[in-house]
Amino acid sequence: MTVNDLVGNYSVEGSNQDENGIAYHGILTLSLDNNNRIVAKWTIGDHIQNGSGFFKDDILVINFNYEDEEDKVYKGVAVYRFINPNTLDGFWSEKHGNPLYLGSEYCVRIPAPEFLN
Repeated sequence: MTVNDLVGNYSVEGSNQDENGIAYHGILTLSLDNNNRIVAKWTIGDHIQNGSGFFKDDILVINFNYEDEEDKVYKGVAVYRFINPNTLDGFWSEKHGNPLYLGSEYCVRIPAPEFLN
């Protein structure tokens, strides 16, 4: 796979970085910047997280950040392994998260809509 093959939208199922591993669902959008670096945007309900990263040897690494309701900034890293061109399996950790646990995410590509003539 090449970095260009990653571009698209993915359905995300994940668990948080805590003892309960509370599940969540959302969308991960991957695009490229002018330097062919990954630009990521997670949409989980009304919560948005942004990140940037790089891809090598079927491994995707994204540094991400987001703000909470009190404008406190959280930062972390997500690491994904590409199972096949449409599936990512990964884990993540936040700087201030529980160090005893990792979050997890499983992502499946959402097919681009096809237009009918």
